[in-house]
Amino acid sequence: MKSARTMAPVALLAACGLLASSSYAQPNATAGTSRPASPQDSNSNDIQREVMHELRMLPYYSVFDDLKYTVNGTTVTLEGDVVNPTTKSDAEGAVKHILGVTSVIDNIRVLPPSPDDDRIRRAEYRAIYSEPQLSKYAYNSVQGIHIIVNTGHVTLEGDVDSQTDKNVANIKANGVPGVFSVTNNLQVHSEK
Repeated sequence: MKSARTMAPVALLAACGLLASSSYAQPNATAGTSRPASPQDSNSNDIQREVMHELRMLPYYSVFDDLKYTVNGTTVTLEGDVVNPTTKSDAEGAVKHILGVTSVIDNIRVLPPSPDDDRIRRAEYRAIYSEPQLSKYAYNSVQGIHIIVNTGHVTLEGDVDSQTDKNVANIKANGVPGVFSVTNNLQVHSEK
């Protein structure tokens, strides 16, 4: 009986590992392309997968942060906005240690501390994620809709399933008191 209990978590972890590796199968592949991948393409794809993984695993990365990156050969450029300065330094440190990365350009902006922005962040989170149509985006390890608040100005970043979801998120974000503006940068999966 004890061995069956210890085997279940191992099987679950193995299944998760298989699912994780299949979701990164060919991040930059274009449908219908038949040219063989060059070693540089393969290395760049490996670096992209590792950067994505490392950024998602950061301990303080939250729904109130937005990290983006580009890979140019062996150079990684980090961009985005974070609430906690530790997230910025952790992101740079994690990416520097990826095999094949020779340099990291850290353009991540640390948002200024503000009790008003913190209040808006909490209110935006409740408004967006308590909406039944949008609550499905809260169940991922990294939420689908990121809420960036900078001196009362809100920016929505991330991916949604439909234009309707994007519109509902915009309406909910604009309904929060004390918000000066809302920029809706949500991407609909079909638009990518």
